Amino acid sequence: MKGVFSLCCLVFFNSFLFGQDNWDFENTSNTDFFIDTRAVNGHTSEVLESNELEFRITHRFGEIATLESYRTLFGLDNSSDIRIALEYGLFKNMMIGMGRSKGAGPFLEVWDGLVKYKLYSSNKLSAAIHSTSLFTSMKRDTLPSSLIYFEKVAHRFNYNTSLIVAFKPIQNLSLQGTIGFLHQNKVHLDDQNSNLFLGATSRYKLFKKISLLVEYYHILNPSNYRVDNYANPFGIGIEIKTYGHIFQLNLMNSRGIVEGQYMPFTRAKWSEGEFRFGFTIARKFEL
Repeated sequence: MKGVFSLCCLVFFNSFLFGQDNWDFENTSNTDFFIDTRAVNGHTSEVLESNELEFRITHRFGEIATLESYRTLFGLDNSSDIRIALEYGLFKNMMIGMGRSKGAGPFLEVWDGLVKYKLYSSNKLSAAIHSTSLFTSMKRDTLPSSLIYFEKVAHRFNYNTSLIVAFKPIQNLSLQGTIGFLHQNKVHLDDQNSNLFLGATSRYKLFKKISLLVEYYHILNPSNYRVDNYANPFGIGIEIKTYGHIFQLNLMNSRGIVEGQYMPFTRAKWSEGEFRFGFTIARKFEL
């Protein structure tokens, strides 16, 4: 935990030492619908440029407004999930990436691989297709009834694929819709393996360097078990763009970071104060 925090501080201060002269949204094309490849949790229609390498650190803390949350400094003492990743623009309109997450129950030690391809882009409309696979390397439980018993290696995997379409009605506003399919090889006895989901994301440019993000995902065909035990992820965030860095400061009810974590396993409810602070630091390198 201390090592990750120190690394985040190093990246943050590096941006101020070497990048402040270029703190300008104008470095981003007016045809870009989003600054980053991510919003709060989910993917946007943007991809990395060809031969562009990005190092990402994403962190989620504990709940802010629950009973006695002040004892954990409103969640800052607790880490619900951490992801460290490298992502790369393989060629024009296509990016790949690999990451490692702490995981946010029930599956821990999560490894993810992703590919995203931009299908179409114009001044008003952008579309991309995205797919992610997750694998958990955690030690399996000894109880056959446990969700993490893992009778087969395949039970350690889950997958999702989504179509992302973004629209820019006015210069400072981008709206995005996502439709996707999530499959888990191992689920609770009363749950189902496959789910369809819809996502809605918006970005509004508040100032020259700062944008507001809002994001919501909804499972379309939840089982009764899922309705009784889980919630849909919702988040808001502030995004800051520098020459080589992107910073996001977010509030969300999801504990996990990647799709196979936050989509099926969000339990917390905003109405009960079960939301948390999180941040992302993304640093780009031209190769």
